Amino acid sequence: MVPSLGEAQCAMCRAVLESEASGNTAEGVNNGIVYLMAIPYVLVAGIFYFIYRKMRS
Repeated sequence: MVPSLGEAQCAMCRAVLESEASGNTAEGVNNGIVYLMAIPYVLVAGIFYFIYRKMRS
């Protein structure tokens, strides 16, 4: 809920991401976080879709 706390990282991740100038590692970490966050939502949406389809038929 607080944006400044929402950007916190572990000490090792922060050190690696700050030391690299190109930013490729930071982009990879951010993409990984998005994928890990999205997969449960997709799975739950799929389950609800199948339940909805089963109830309609």
